[in-house]
Amino acid sequence: MEKVVLGFSGGLDTTFCVKYLTEDKGLEVHSVVVNTGGFTEEELKKVEAHAYALGVKTHTTVDAVKGYYDSIIKYLIYGNVLKNNTYPLSVSAERLSQALHIAAHVKKMGAKLVAHGSTGAGNDQVRFDMIFQIMIPGVEILTPIRDLQLSREAEIEYLKEKGVAMNFEKAAYSINKGLWGTSVGGKETLNSKGMLPESAWPTQMTKEGQEEELIIGFEIGEIKTVNKKTFEHPTQAIQYIQSIVGPYGIGRDIHVGDTIIGIKGRVGFEAAAPMVILKAHHALEKHVLTKWQLSWKDQLAQFYGNWLHEGQILDPVMRDMEAFLTSSQEQVTGDVFIHLNPYRFQVIGIESPNDLMSAKFGKYGEMNTGWTGADVRGFTKIFGNQTSIFHHIKESNKK
Repeated sequence: MEKVVLGFSGGLDTTFCVKYLTEDKGLEVHSVVVNTGGFTEEELKKVEAHAYALGVKTHTTVDAVKGYYDSIIKYLIYGNVLKNNTYPLSVSAERLSQALHIAAHVKKMGAKLVAHGSTGAGNDQVRFDMIFQIMIPGVEILTPIRDLQLSREAEIEYLKEKGVAMNFEKAAYSINKGLWGTSVGGKETLNSKGMLPESAWPTQMTKEGQEEELIIGFEIGEIKTVNKKTFEHPTQAIQYIQSIVGPYGIGRDIHVGDTIIGIKGRVGFEAAAPMVILKAHHALEKHVLTKWQLSWKDQLAQFYGNWLHEGQILDPVMRDMEAFLTSSQEQVTGDVFIHLNPYRFQVIGIESPNDLMSAKFGKYGEMNTGWTGADVRGFTKIFGNQTSIFHHIKESNKK
């Protein structure tokens, strides 16, 4: 039997793929789940048991959480990246990490076939296909859901006929959970109007009527402490922040964006920790970076986020931009204070040894000690000199 490596999550789509590839195509399926922070140990064991119950030959679990942060998420934080000022690229980023690990597993297994469960309408098909074409050229890519143009209802009917036991009611929503947030797709997101019901959100609101203060400590742009508690790796801090903030129902939204293949798409997401972290990091940067550092960072980060979203993590220009973003974090050290309430949060302020908003250089809106009024009069005359000349010439030519 010919071997095929299948990127597996245990959800509806990849469950269908196992049964279809083994029973309809007669292939030897070797499943691999790449954990980018979306699974607990108990859940990973259930995914493994589910894979073997479906009929896979082997199942492999890859722990990619720290590598995912170090190679991608870190730069999304440095750049304060939000796609269309809304979406923290939760699934976009993790799919690239997963694709790279799946490609590595294909090489390890010596397989000539690789499969993924993407549909024909979304971005994931492009991300997986492109990474595979670059990293494992010559390996044939199988995409049963896309090729058969299946609806979720058709997949469920097929699996029921095959005697597969799983929670099909839950399968009505496509949920992709990871370290940097969770996406939720369902019938409500297939149209331009509609909000996901409370029951569809993976993290339920349990802190209604409560409020608290959160303190995030950054060191050279990376999270080191949360409420003065120190963490060995930022991934642990992100997960800890999520445990505090998620039950407030913070970070829920629906993102409307342009897909890589040129159509509009709508998806729900919850990203409590990412939204709080990005706003906290940005607030600190506004205090410790110069205006041109902030300006150029914004421009590069926007391109970086868009190019990452479109699957281009392997483009060498990404390494160039990552070097710039890393350099920009040299002074980004300090504590950020955030007030949490149900469904919302507010950044209260920062404390940093590198704070450029120092009283000894002057207070905004009050008399300054670093210069005189005469200095400002001279400065403004020079600062507007060329524009003044332009308008003088323009008026002279009218006469």
